Amino acid sequence: MHVDGIVRRARRPRGWIAPGPPPRTPADRADIWPAAGEDLCFLAGEWRILQKLDGHRWSLDDLATAWWAARLPQAPPARVVDFGCGIGTVLLLLAWRFPEAHLTGIEAQEASVRLARRSVAFNGTEDRCAVRLGDFRDPAVRRALGPADLVTGTPPYLPPGTGTESSRPQCGPCRFEHRGGAEDYAQAAAELLAEHGVFVACAAARQHERVASAADAVGLVLDTWRDVVPREGKAPLLAVYSMRRPAAAEARDPEPPLVVRDRRGRWTAEFAALRREMGLPA
Repeated sequence: MHVDGIVRRARRPRGWIAPGPPPRTPADRADIWPAAGEDLCFLAGEWRILQKLDGHRWSLDDLATAWWAARLPQAPPARVVDFGCGIGTVLLLLAWRFPEAHLTGIEAQEASVRLARRSVAFNGTEDRCAVRLGDFRDPAVRRALGPADLVTGTPPYLPPGTGTESSRPQCGPCRFEHRGGAEDYAQAAAELLAEHGVFVACAAARQHERVASAADAVGLVLDTWRDVVPREGKAPLLAVYSMRRPAAAEARDPEPPLVVRDRRGRWTAEFAALRREMGLPA
């Protein structure tokens, strides 16, 4: 098969065995392989994800959100919804983590939707994963998605005009709030959550009060959160939050910060364990 893009080679420790369910890549779909300007990268286990070389690429906030979301449901979720799913990173990580779940992502950028749908097809999960094109704030786009056991979102952190937007494809709306911020994500999640469901989102670490107010405004309880520190000794970069309905919430203190790298720049033991839990070599 001729491939115009880049198929990344695996960088794995000797003897490492990929965990989790294997992908079910269809043999008759040439369109799921990377085209010019794209690459196909490893994600979890043997699963892969398509990305644009000059566009939005999956990152720490996606991984931290999916990991936190995978830990919090009382039971493996049957139905998962991911708002603003982008190229499908959180959606696919949770599909890998919960092989019986049915998942739906909502994304407004057509280029990202096309990539996400092809990645879903590459991993053979079209029977239980779907990506809808549209603005998640539109009730018509959310129709028939609830009740959901788990709702996730990685909102952009910056209001328009508060910084210089990237001209690269997909990147501007991934960082600037062109289609809503924490408040809009919490509102949509509150409408879809099952009685004992959980909404997991990330935000800039400095936005804790904003996230707490967003939860309170829609009748959800911010029951815990966890700061993510990129390197020991530095300030938190982002935080992951969980919100529930009052009847399902538990008053808990925030978890201790997750530190990604120590002062020497090496992954900490906890971050290495996170990677193993999410199917990445540590």
